[in-house]
Amino acid sequence: MDLNQILGYIGALVVGLVLGLIGGGGSILTVPILVYLIGLNPVTATAYSLFVVGTTSLFGAVQNFRNKMVDVRTAIVFAIPAFIAVYLTRRYLVPAIPDSLFTIFDFEVTKNIFIMLFFAIVMLLASTSMIKTRKKQTSEEQKITYNIPLIIVEGLIVGILTGIVGAGGGFLIIPALVLLAKLPMKLAVGTSLIIIATKSLIGFLGDVQNLVIDWTFLLTFTTISIIGIFIGVYTTKFISGEKLKKGFGWFTLLMALYIIYKEL
Repeated sequence: MDLNQILGYIGALVVGLVLGLIGGGGSILTVPILVYLIGLNPVTATAYSLFVVGTTSLFGAVQNFRNKMVDVRTAIVFAIPAFIAVYLTRRYLVPAIPDSLFTIFDFEVTKNIFIMLFFAIVMLLASTSMIKTRKKQTSEEQKITYNIPLIIVEGLIVGILTGIVGAGGGFLIIPALVLLAKLPMKLAVGTSLIIIATKSLIGFLGDVQNLVIDWTFLLTFTTISIIGIFIGVYTTKFISGEKLKKGFGWFTLLMALYIIYKEL
């Protein structure tokens, strides 16, 4: 096993840790780890990322469910349009993207470059969402209200994004749950994990028919990530997720700039 692979497996632990601590963001790391450290092509990396993030989030969601930190009704309203969109994106849209898209001044933009650049843009959006200081959070006692049409539209958008870049979209889901469903922050984090789990795993099903999967590697990587999420969920008792989120936001911003530099 070479140094890059060892770093890749350490990265898997960090992915789980971040997902457990802040309810999202870990998936933003999975694709760069799989592409730059493990050496997978972006289409395979985004597929594997869906499985890793989906399975890891599922374990975190079960843990949060036991702690009564999941709003099931909101999860269902959000998840149904999201998983329909992500499945259709992985099954039909991603395979339909041509291998060579266009050429600018002798620079050929291939499918792989397009996916990584699109991913970097999503990372930039995620980082600004994490860096921004949140206004007064919804109090635990405040009545949970639902803007169902907006939640459904957000679910569809997150599903398509997840399908293209293989990230769970927690950075989009959590603000949506806080603003549109008026969930308290901790409840939003727990609920986001169950939504991420459902739509990521259903998105991965769209890939099983299109790709040859290295199950030994994928299950090893995922197991390490699951260990990370248990540590992360446990650690939330002692650490402020909001402070961590800001630090992770800056890290994500640097990662996005690195990807843009690397691809161009």
